[in-house]
Amino acid sequence: MQTKRVVVVPYEQRWISAFEEIKNEIEAEIGDLILGIEHIGSTSVKGMSAKPCIDMDVIIKDYSVFDEVVSKLGAIGYIHEGDLGIKDREAFKYVDKPHLMMHHLYVCPQYSEELRRHITFRDFLRHNPEAVKEYSSVKEKAAELYPNDIDQYIEYKSPCIEELYKKCGLK
Repeated sequence: MQTKRVVVVPYEQRWISAFEEIKNEIEAEIGDLILGIEHIGSTSVKGMSAKPCIDMDVIIKDYSVFDEVVSKLGAIGYIHEGDLGIKDREAFKYVDKPHLMMHHLYVCPQYSEELRRHITFRDFLRHNPEAVKEYSSVKEKAAELYPNDIDQYIEYKSPCIEELYKKCGLK
């Protein structure tokens, strides 16, 4: 089994345009089927240290359009992986996208609790620079301590996330 190196870097302004490039490519294919695309995760928060991978949620009205979304995303290189154990959050991987920054793509119906959690947490961080500093520091330390163990990295930063969730009303 190959282990992926855990790398956390300081915030990069280019993450905004990287998101826009991915978003534009997806909207060109499925824009008529979706309500919007949200930049989520640490790369969506100015000043936040992050793994250099764009996280995004594609929002659909409901599952009535999902099969068509899967088909059209498939036409541009995305492969549906299922919900990976998280209700109302469908994950997609991709092949042959060297022109785009590495990214995680999820499709969520507008009523998805996971979508609400992503946006609530992102918006809380965007308006709380002290929380961004604290969380960035924890992530940097976790990557330093566990550069070859993503599970330990996640475990190390979990208490900080739980605390921040409480502060933004997610717990």
